[in-house]
Amino acid sequence: MIRWILAATHLLALGIGLGAIWARALALRSPLDGPGVRRVLHADTWWGIAAVLWIGTGVARAFAGFEKGTLYYTHNHYFWVKMGLLGSILLLEIIPIVTFIKWRTRLAKGEPIDAANASTLATTSFIQAALVVFMVLAATAMARGYGVTN
Repeated sequence: MIRWILAATHLLALGIGLGAIWARALALRSPLDGPGVRRVLHADTWWGIAAVLWIGTGVARAFAGFEKGTLYYTHNHYFWVKMGLLGSILLLEIIPIVTFIKWRTRLAKGEPIDAANASTLATTSFIQAALVVFMVLAATAMARGYGVTN
């Protein structure tokens, strides 16, 4: 039963995350008035929730003995492609995380935000969405036994 719950949560996090990062990108391309900023931050919150679910269930599935076993994953080229893509997504997320923390802090104080880099953040979000899609391609190859080394 736990394997099923972990797998289902992992896949649901994919849907939540892809939708959230796309929504964040679109919101960053929209006017960043009060409601616009709230849309960005709302989507960003869901992106964060998805990341926690995705990474948490992924670690459990790969390394806690709930799926094919750690050796299957660590000896699969597509697993490492998937991890490289995840690492790229996380590296790209550094600037948005810092920016949105600043936005949240300023909004809490009633101060205006600096949205000068919104276009760059939107582009970053679109790139992350594409990387998520490539992660899915790597994951499905891995799950079907492609990329296994002896």
